[in-house]
Amino acid sequence: MSRGMVSIIGAGPGDPELITVKALKRIQSADVIMYDRLVTDELLAEARDSALRIYCGKAPGLHSMSQEMIGRMLASHAAEGKQVVRLKGGDPFIFGRGGEEALVLAESGIPYEIIPGITSAVGTSASSLIPLTHRGVASSFACVTGTGSDGSVSSVRWDLLAHSVDTLVIYMGISQLSQIQQELLRHGKAGHTPAALIERGTTSEERIVTGTLAELQTLANMHHICNPALIMVGESVLIREQLLQMQHAASASMTG
Repeated sequence: MSRGMVSIIGAGPGDPELITVKALKRIQSADVIMYDRLVTDELLAEARDSALRIYCGKAPGLHSMSQEMIGRMLASHAAEGKQVVRLKGGDPFIFGRGGEEALVLAESGIPYEIIPGITSAVGTSASSLIPLTHRGVASSFACVTGTGSDGSVSSVRWDLLAHSVDTLVIYMGISQLSQIQQELLRHGKAGHTPAALIERGTTSEERIVTGTLAELQTLANMHHICNPALIMVGESVLIREQLLQMQHAASASMTG
C-alpha cells in the first residue's frame, strides 16, 4: 500500500470563510480529519461523508487526547495510505504545536505539508478595527502566550515586553489576566495604556471591550469575558475608537 500524507492546516481565527483555498481543497479530499476544539462545524461539513472525523481538541485543563497520541494517530493513518488532515484553529505554527507534530511525522518518515492559516492576532486585529501597526503610533508588535505549559502564568519576559513592543497581543491569557496585568504594571507599563479584550474574534459571537491596562481585570469580570479571547495592549487600540466615531458621523450625515 502506498504511504499517505498528512496536511497540517491552519483553519483561521474563527470565521470559516477565512480558510485558505488550499486548506479547503485538502479538507474536501481528506480520508481522515483530526480536528481541534475551535474548528467550526461549517468547515467539517466540507469534508466527504466518508471521511473519518476525529476530535482531539484541548480545552483549558481538559485534553481529549494527549499530544503523544495525536502524533501516533497521524502517523498510523498516513502509514495506511490515507490522506490525513490535521486541522487547527489559527495558524499551526503559532501556539498550535504544529512543529511538534511535524517532528513526529519526520521521525517516522511520513510525508507531510504545512498549510498556514490566518492567526488569531491578525484576524482579530482586523475584525476589531485595532491595527497591529499604524504609522506614527505602532511600528512593532509581539504575540505571546499568557499561560505556560503547566497552566501557570507564562514565563515570557514581561519586563522587556512592557517597554520594547508597541502592540502586545496575548493569547491564552484570560485565566492569568490578573497576574499579567500586575507584571506589566510592575515593570513600568503605564496604567493608562489603551487595552482591549476580544472574545471569539472574527465570529458572529465576537465581543470587544476596550479600556486601559489598569482596568482590564475589572472589565473582564464586569463583562464575563471567557475563552477563547485575546488581550491587546497598546496605543493602536485607540484607532478603533477613531474609526467608530468616523463611521457614526458618516451614518448620521446620511440619515440626517
